Amino acid sequence: MRRRCILLFLTGGAVVLTGLAATAFRGGYRLNLTPSEPLGLWRIEELQRPSAIGDLVFVCVPATAAFRDAWRRGYLRRGLCPSGIAPLIKTVAALPGQHVEIADHVRIDGRSLPASVVRKIDGEGRALSPDPGGLLPPHHLFLHSPFASSYDSRYFGAVPDSGLLGLAQPILTFDR
Repeated sequence: MRRRCILLFLTGGAVVLTGLAATAFRGGYRLNLTPSEPLGLWRIEELQRPSAIGDLVFVCVPATAAFRDAWRRGYLRRGLCPSGIAPLIKTVAALPGQHVEIADHVRIDGRSLPASVVRKIDGEGRALSPDPGGLLPPHHLFLHSPFASSYDSRYFGAVPDSGLLGLAQPILTFDR
């Protein structure tokens, strides 16, 4: 009898937690467990205007060989985006028509992007290949994170704005 009560209690708790998680997910709430932005609870806020430089956004990346390789290396997590990867939280650093130069750091339209050192190797000593840069095509965004080890457009290039989910609003976060 006691085991049955415990089992019923645990099952009920699991059902309640699953329901809360599903409700939060439908409400746009997400957990960030990566150091590119502060850890914690975030919310996707619908963007009612075109994206702008400086917007902190949630974005789904496309299902390309480069992103599958990044996932295998552990740079990205599994998630519910169509690519099977979790949405990224990044800052919009450049928009279509802007020119991006990537060398030892990033320059956009000739101006240095702060905190944009381009690394040659990752934390495990594996070679990193920077994106060649160039003129951002229509409907693409160049994304950046000031976190030194962030995997962002320095390495994967501009991404289609069709993957933009909305603005990233911190709810309960913890600085790194």
